[in-house]
Amino acid sequence: MRAHTIFVCTTCASKWENGKRIGESGGEKLLQRLQVDYSNWQLNREFVIQPVECMSACSRSCVISFAAPDKTTYVFGDISPELTSAEVQGVFSCADKYYVHPEGSLPWSERPDPLKKGILARIPAAFIPVEKKNIKLELCN
Repeated sequence: MRAHTIFVCTTCASKWENGKRIGESGGEKLLQRLQVDYSNWQLNREFVIQPVECMSACSRSCVISFAAPDKTTYVFGDISPELTSAEVQGVFSCADKYYVHPEGSLPWSERPDPLKKGILARIPAAFIPVEKKNIKLELCN
C-alpha cells in the first residue's frame, strides 16, 4: 500500500486563450520530468506521484505537495517545470526525508534544493478521534 503521495499540479503555468488551455502546461512538464526518474527512485514503491487538476497557487507555479496519513502536509511552489536531473533528485531526496520522519517534519535546513525556498504551506496532520463504543461480551458456559 502506497500511503505517501507527491501531488503535482498539472494546470500550473498554463497558457490560456478564450477560456481554454493552449498546449502543454508547466505543471504537465514538471510531472513528466519527475516521472522520468521515478522508476529509478529507491522509494517508488512507497510513494505515488498523483497529478492534480489545480492546487490554487497559480501565482507561485509550479506546485507540488507531500502528503501522508498522520503526517504534516507540505506544499511547495516556484518550482521550475524543467528541473535538471540534480533538482529532480533533490525533490526525491526531500521526499525520502519526509518518508522516514514519523510526523513528516522537513526542517528548512534539511531540505535540499529546489525545496528550500518556495514553501507555501505546512499543514499539520489532522487528528481524528476514534469513538469508543461500549461492547458487551458474554461468556458462554
